[in-house]
Amino acid sequence: MSAYPALAMGGFCVLGGIAGFSRTRSIPSLVAGVGVGAVYLWAGDQIRKGQPNGIEGALGASAILFASSVPRLRKGPVPVMLAASATMSGAYYGKTLYALRKH
Repeated sequence: MSAYPALAMGGFCVLGGIAGFSRTRSIPSLVAGVGVGAVYLWAGDQIRKGQPNGIEGALGASAILFASSVPRLRKGPVPVMLAASATMSGAYYGKTLYALRKH
């Protein structure tokens, strides 16, 4: 299993939240982007170190990102990309968690 998807998603979410805030002065974009990004970064660090709950954290962050993006899908390409990347990350970590729990 790899921490790279979680670390990449964390970086993109933090940068996206900051970019959204700087473009529109949207406090919710800043809080959501940095918050979800922090969970992804924490999860990636846990996975990298072999510590517990990293996969679950990445899966949870993916679920939050997906759930928050779906209602805004018609607003343009950014929510579509967020939902798509959350789906891919969630599928990766969901499959990984399932494989670990299966054994």
